[in-house]
Amino acid sequence: MAMHSESWAFLFGVMGNIISFMVFLAPLPTFYQVYKKKSTEGFQSLPYVVALFSAMLWIYYAFVKHEHTFLLITINSFGIVVESIYLIVFLIYAPKKARLSTIKLLLLLNVFGFGAMLLSTLYLSKGAKRLAIIGWICLVFNISVFAAPLFIIRRVIKTRSVEYMPFTLSFFLTINAVMWFFYGLLLKDYYVALPNTLGFLFGIIQMVMYLMYRNATPVVLEEPVKAQELNGHIIDVVKIPSDATHGHGAVGKV
Repeated sequence: MAMHSESWAFLFGVMGNIISFMVFLAPLPTFYQVYKKKSTEGFQSLPYVVALFSAMLWIYYAFVKHEHTFLLITINSFGIVVESIYLIVFLIYAPKKARLSTIKLLLLLNVFGFGAMLLSTLYLSKGAKRLAIIGWICLVFNISVFAAPLFIIRRVIKTRSVEYMPFTLSFFLTINAVMWFFYGLLLKDYYVALPNTLGFLFGIIQMVMYLMYRNATPVVLEEPVKAQELNGHIIDVVKIPSDATHGHGAVGKV
């Protein structure tokens, strides 16, 4: 029976890897435009810094856990590489102020924050206690990330526009959450399973909101539109000047 559960978990993990791989690559059109225009045009680096930090957390958790973590390591290793490339491109083409704020954020979260967590868990805890501490950090962090689409839902209700909440993205993020939920559940790894229940719930809410407002007459707001999506692992933030008529959709990860 245990072998049967592990086989199903592996299958869900492989499908989760495939979907997560595609979601990780979702910002490519955005960065192609950044490269083409040699400008970040108001895009923010926060989603990519957060996505990189999330991947680093899960890699550390996987190495400490040892058992049944190959699929966590593969996708999050890919995530670290991809997010690092995105951030390098951002730093090259961002204005000085945005570049400095990104460097500060990377140092604060990914260097000092992750470093402090790494050292404290390595030297102040052992065995199962260490794994539990790291697991809870991953769980709480990912719950906060999965809750971020509430911002998008609020924007949709306010503007009666689904421009920043594409149905295809919401659909794949929901399916992705389902894959990783069953992966964690079948392996009895609730640090992986529990955050993805929220990912599934918010994904369903987003798709329902899309169907409700897809044909609605948009309300034009006076202030600049700023949309943000932080999902499980990939994320994009959009800022559109008030005189602009074009935009980019938010994108997200595992």
